[in-house]
Amino acid sequence: MDAIRLEVFRHLFSSVAEEMGAVLMRTAFSANIKERRDLSCAVLSADAETIAQAEHIPVHLGSVPLSAQAVLEDLELRPGDTVLLNDPYRGGTHLPDLTAVTPVFWRRRLEMLVVNRAHHADIGGSAPGSMGLTRHVIEEGLRIPPLKVVSRGELQHDVWALLLANVRTPFERVGDLEAQLAANAAGVHRLEEMLARYGRRELHEAGAALRDHAEAKMRALIRELPDGRFTFEDVLDDDGFGHRDVPIRVAISIRRDTMVFDFTGSSPQVPGSLNANRAITLSAVFYVLRLLASDDLPANSGLLRPVEMVLPKRSIVNAEFPAPVAGGNVETSQRIVDVLLGALARALPDRIPAASAGTMNNVAFGGEDEQGRAFTYYETIAGGMGGRPSAPGLSAVQTHMTNTLNTPIEAFETAFPVEVRSYRIRRGSGGAGRRAGGDGVEKTLRFRVPVDLSLMTERRRHPPYGLAGGQPGATGENEHRHRGRRQPLPGKCRVSLEAGDELVIRTPGGGGHGKA
Repeated sequence: MDAIRLEVFRHLFSSVAEEMGAVLMRTAFSANIKERRDLSCAVLSADAETIAQAEHIPVHLGSVPLSAQAVLEDLELRPGDTVLLNDPYRGGTHLPDLTAVTPVFWRRRLEMLVVNRAHHADIGGSAPGSMGLTRHVIEEGLRIPPLKVVSRGELQHDVWALLLANVRTPFERVGDLEAQLAANAAGVHRLEEMLARYGRRELHEAGAALRDHAEAKMRALIRELPDGRFTFEDVLDDDGFGHRDVPIRVAISIRRDTMVFDFTGSSPQVPGSLNANRAITLSAVFYVLRLLASDDLPANSGLLRPVEMVLPKRSIVNAEFPAPVAGGNVETSQRIVDVLLGALARALPDRIPAASAGTMNNVAFGGEDEQGRAFTYYETIAGGMGGRPSAPGLSAVQTHMTNTLNTPIEAFETAFPVEVRSYRIRRGSGGAGRRAGGDGVEKTLRFRVPVDLSLMTERRRHPPYGLAGGQPGATGENEHRHRGRRQPLPGKCRVSLEAGDELVIRTPGGGGHGKA
């Protein structure tokens, strides 16, 4: 296929995924999806290889094909079906991320799949928001194997009822689930239009050519890297149950046009919920590979063909049942990126930035508002970007494995019995250097009603590293204010707050790059 036609099809497929995302954002009920855009959409081949994906959440995108593969293994798909799942051991990330898979048929043949993944503000479990401290995945919420929620165009009311009976805010979950169905319906419609216009043969050729093109571009990129073996190690602060300094190690071997990512020596899976499964680690590798490109690489399965991963079984980077995984998706994924970039800095010292905040600063809470209505809320809070070889880091931004937005204060205070007392840049929290790290933020919330609060935060003990002589960024801080008293909170905790209590989150700054 010639280059011009290939580019046309690349944008056609990508536009389908982007439109799906727009539908999902505009029709969802929860602030986490409609405001923060904690969602991802993709178009896959009939055998579950990614053809195109929207520029959504990095931690979702490398793992989506694994969920689709689980669907194809378990179920026979028919026109009008939609399958829902979140099983973290079958391609899911953590339980709040629900994945919807819908087949695209043309003249009775399965041609493609459309997939979206959205983070729900609650999926049951022991803590509101389903992001609490746990020792077993069963405590984290409802674990869903591949289930048809729509069969041949008919909503499966028994499955729907089962899902809604296990969450705290069923009205909101209905709105978000229906938004996911609508997004996939839009994707199916657009692909049916493309099949009618171009024919199945040309679309399949285009999909295969795009993956081959991505592979060729990645191999060419790897050939530009120096051959060798490059290692790095960093640690997670703790798992919330006393297990401190949880190591993640990687050795990246580059030879000709291939790369091996070997995580041997990383910690065994831990009792707390910091465990990352294979899907999350794969997503982190996928993301870092895209960072290396100087031009816009097609985001599809072809990028991973030159790559091999070595993952120890039952480890912090390849967890197995019954390891809890809520924090693996949001916190361990960030540290995996820090470790990968730290290793690559030894191969490419003039291209790799210092460590960014290294945490998503997760806040989840729930309770009943003044009218007695149940609510749950979840958000991630921005931090500082690491200083770069050519520029300082940005302040108050989401970095690496999260690509979510800030919830507007007006929308937040309208929807929840909470006031934002202050929200500012945390000046001086970025690491010093020739290119300074960006600053984190300070956010203060005041609760008008009692809430059950969970924090899942990192870089509270170990700061984001600097590079090339740059200084580390400041560690983050969590604080509870109760009747005039101030009490520090651990990085990972679950606490009950009274009406009038305040929560202060100070997020880490990025590391500096180069000697000042």
